[in-house]
Amino acid sequence: MPENSPKIGSKAPTFKLPDAEGKVHDMASHFGKSPVVIYFYPKADTPGCTKEACGFRDAIASYENLGVPVFGISPDPVAEVKAFSDKFQLNFPLLADADHKVTELYGCWVEKQMGPTKSMGAARTTFIVNRRGDIGHVFEKVNAEGHDQEVLAWLKANAT
Repeated sequence: MPENSPKIGSKAPTFKLPDAEGKVHDMASHFGKSPVVIYFYPKADTPGCTKEACGFRDAIASYENLGVPVFGISPDPVAEVKAFSDKFQLNFPLLADADHKVTELYGCWVEKQMGPTKSMGAARTTFIVNRRGDIGHVFEKVNAEGHDQEVLAWLKANAT
């Protein structure tokens, strides 16, 4: 985990970001009530990010049964997040972090390398914020396919 990532047991950083409809979500109003899933993904409407988002979409009833909201965050502008959400009929909030400040706050803004090209981007990482508003678990280097079930299994086993 990057050094500046919040550690398990530390208070989850709060933030405000707009969703696909432009509605601002204040995480301070979610933390401390029930567990919350926050997953960071690199880019809207790319193959891996689509698999991951559609997995959460298809499993959202199971998360709702546990009382656990799911939020996806990418360094895309609202318009791209909206197009992605609409195209795949996503039924949970995708948040736009166009200036990547929240992605940085969570230590997920990292250098990536594709062949000889290096660039900065979001690392596919999921945080579980527990009922106390602390970081309860971190999934790093996530495999997009099946990740929704991995997170669900962790939540059921750990009842945070």
